[in-house]
Amino acid sequence: MRSRRCENPYPQMAHSNTTLFEDSAEALETGILPSQTIRAFIANGKIISPVAITEKQIQPASIDLRLGGKAYEVRASFLPGRQLPIRKKIEDLLVREVDLEPSAVLPRGSVFIVPLIESLDLPSGVSAKANPKSTTGRLDIFTRLITEGGREFENVRAGYSGDLYLEVVSRTFPIVVRKGMALNQLRFIRGNPPATDGRLSRLAERQPLAYEDDENQIDPLIHRGLGVTVDLQGSGASNIVAYRAKHNAPPIDLANVNCYEVEDFWEVIRSPGRKGMILGPGDFYILASSERVSVPPTHAAEMVPFDPAIGEFRIHYAGFFDPGFGYGVNGTKAVLEVRAHEVPIFLEDNQLVGRLIYHKMAAPPEKIYGPAIGSSYQQQGLTLSKQFKQNLAAEPAPVANAAAPNAPTLAPR
Repeated sequence: MRSRRCENPYPQMAHSNTTLFEDSAEALETGILPSQTIRAFIANGKIISPVAITEKQIQPASIDLRLGGKAYEVRASFLPGRQLPIRKKIEDLLVREVDLEPSAVLPRGSVFIVPLIESLDLPSGVSAKANPKSTTGRLDIFTRLITEGGREFENVRAGYSGDLYLEVVSRTFPIVVRKGMALNQLRFIRGNPPATDGRLSRLAERQPLAYEDDENQIDPLIHRGLGVTVDLQGSGASNIVAYRAKHNAPPIDLANVNCYEVEDFWEVIRSPGRKGMILGPGDFYILASSERVSVPPTHAAEMVPFDPAIGEFRIHYAGFFDPGFGYGVNGTKAVLEVRAHEVPIFLEDNQLVGRLIYHKMAAPPEKIYGPAIGSSYQQQGLTLSKQFKQNLAAEPAPVANAAAPNAPTLAPR
């Protein structure tokens, strides 16, 4: 392995006071709560932390949750249910305790439970839902939020008061983590507003939601959400259409930005043309959508991670799109984190692979996704996580072709 020089892991970001609307306090009642309400929750003790919560943690419609100082490797994943507290379950299943100060390596395939720094004391009418951060998903790190008495992963019941725990399973790469890192985010929801195709169609009449390229809008495919198709042709000067994770790669320190050589961790797959490509069972891929999608500031969006009507694969780990994603820049491609399940999957260009569900905000956010608040992926194409050097698009070096129907599937590595 070559020696590497990496960027400062914790650059200080300037606080953005971007205001989108003249009257940002106008209530839309039910829906996902915006950044200013999250800030008020912090001030009013609804979101609790013994360590100061920074402005950097507050996203347009969510808050980044930070790892505490200990991780507990356990024999199996679990939901606490109503019978036992989470710490008792950890004791019963404990393999070892890991100190995250100053840092620790989490091997791939092992299940860890990490108490988070933040805890909650939610109002009775407010629930919450968690999801991995974009970078977490692109590294195939499987995370799920757990709450005391919870019967579902990722969901926090209305009025919950208690600690938060994160299940962490790195499925492909060993990872280096430390106290204070954020692997997931939490959004807060008042009520249960419907997200129907009728509402989405009316939104599409007022705001463009999908683009073919930098200039041309397209009619969105609306059926149980906004349909998302896969790009197997490439875009611009690049014919790279996918990355397949290599097995037995070295550890990745999540604090390092623009640090690692792509070829040490990923196999590059160029366009198969009209032949299509085969996803091998158990392999992890990064692909991109054909469409450039836009999420207006009045809404947030969520990718359905698994839909058996579309195929036997998981399409997206970090499924939340903040208000403003792709907005004002004629859309942004959705990066797809894809893992086939039990059987090989054949994909063709422009094949339907996912659905975006648009949820309305309870009020317009004071800041939206984009460079002004340090967002990493606003004008992305097919983009790996920020830990990797993004320099392969123009390189003509020989790389693998995607497996075609008349060619054998590459064996899992």
